[in-house]
Amino acid sequence: MPAIVVRDKNNNEKDMLQLSDVIFNCDASPSVVHTAVRSYLANQRQGTHATKTRGMVRGGGKKPWKQKHTGRARHGSIRSPLWRGGGVVFGPQPRDYSIKLPKKQRRVALYKALTMKLADGEIFVVDSLNFEHPKTKQMIEILKSWGLLSKTVLVVISDMDKNIILSARNIPTVDVVNVKDLNAYYIASHDVVLFTLDAIVSLQKDVSNNSEVNE
Repeated sequence: MPAIVVRDKNNNEKDMLQLSDVIFNCDASPSVVHTAVRSYLANQRQGTHATKTRGMVRGGGKKPWKQKHTGRARHGSIRSPLWRGGGVVFGPQPRDYSIKLPKKQRRVALYKALTMKLADGEIFVVDSLNFEHPKTKQMIEILKSWGLLSKTVLVVISDMDKNIILSARNIPTVDVVNVKDLNAYYIASHDVVLFTLDAIVSLQKDVSNNSEVNE
């Protein structure tokens, strides 16, 4: 069973935390993470792009000139794609880009992403991140003491603490997410993941309460 060091805000070692084999020692293929990331990105697309075909462009009902004996090429409509102001050939049309994945597959992808992050030494646990008031400078000092200031950091918390969110909002390399909203894309798109102790305990508790085999 893997374990990880729990540290305080100043990067001082406080305790050791045993980690779940299901989450942090997942045997699934890395390809499930790739599939989950593709699905997440595809599902963000609105698919509202559109161009007008020749049938959608207003006008062009009258034949511009007679078929023969003009010395010019024959045309049936000034809204032909060959004409300026005409329709577009094979242009984008509204469509659904979403890729639906089963809930269990999304969960396994998250576990595999966390397993790979832990193996690379890119998961950290802080005992707490309590701020009396929103203070960006204080968040920067914490990241500096942990040596994470030059990396993209995903801060995972158990409750959407407004002070934490506001303290990290103006730092372009830091994102804050509730542990309930955690997914493989968030993990893969950041250099390191910083869990609060409450968040990682909550994640493991949810898995232990789940009767399904998450492999």
